[in-house]
Amino acid sequence: MDKKTISLIGVDLGGTKVAAGRVDNMELKNVIHELIPAQSEDPQDVINSIVGVIEKLFDDNVKGIGIGIPGLVDREKGIAYDIQNIPSWKEVHLKDYLEDYFKVPVYLDNDANCFALGESRFGSGKDEKDFVGLTIGTGMGGGIIKDGFLIPDAHCGSGEFGNIMYLDSMYEDYCSGKFFKDKYSTNGEELAKVAAQGDETALKAFREFGVHMGNAIKTIMLSVDPRKVIIGGSVAHSKEFFEESMWETIKDFPFPGAVTDFEVIFSDVKNIAVLGAASLYLDRNKQ
Repeated sequence: MDKKTISLIGVDLGGTKVAAGRVDNMELKNVIHELIPAQSEDPQDVINSIVGVIEKLFDDNVKGIGIGIPGLVDREKGIAYDIQNIPSWKEVHLKDYLEDYFKVPVYLDNDANCFALGESRFGSGKDEKDFVGLTIGTGMGGGIIKDGFLIPDAHCGSGEFGNIMYLDSMYEDYCSGKFFKDKYSTNGEELAKVAAQGDETALKAFREFGVHMGNAIKTIMLSVDPRKVIIGGSVAHSKEFFEESMWETIKDFPFPGAVTDFEVIFSDVKNIAVLGAASLYLDRNKQ
């Protein structure tokens, strides 16, 4: 079956809410956002919320369901482990439960991989076979696309550049919203507002952030050597304040020739995580 004729459902599970959408003929329709009982002591309560939102989109034409999980996932068995913002989810066999309920294939992956996959199918990575998708928001996550598909790995951990040691901690503490919270006691959104007004402290904070992002990207270049890095997430909306210092740092790469055809692109696709989750069906079936 041609992928353009397939109906799929993508689910983006967050710490407080779930977003789901249906993709028909490679077009996203009927996106739904709902709160979830994340703090419930019963893991089934969150599962029931996921089932409820899928039911609103599901019919007999749906061929598969993909779910982006904010944490560690066993791709093969479809198990979500130790989800930080959902304390009751220690070991949830979500794939088995949903496949039994809806009678279609269900695929799980972490949310950063879904972002990268969404960019590969619907965003700035459509014409690029090899790139890294990077999300910078409350944390830092990444996904690696190789030959048009997510790179195979053992524990769904490839691309987690945020956990690489850096300075006195790790990249995530310097290349996400944690940097502004820990170093400047505020959040990136508020800092961007005053930066837009010319506040020198805010502008300095973003320049520092850009240097750290540049160093992280150089680490990615040394590790994976992609032609492109695509950045999304809430902090990416403030790119105008850190992009210059980021590039100044990247240009100090030890192999200058590798920088000449290297790109950093900021994502502008709405609901990219939902699109990426739906695309898990295509990725797993090599379509």
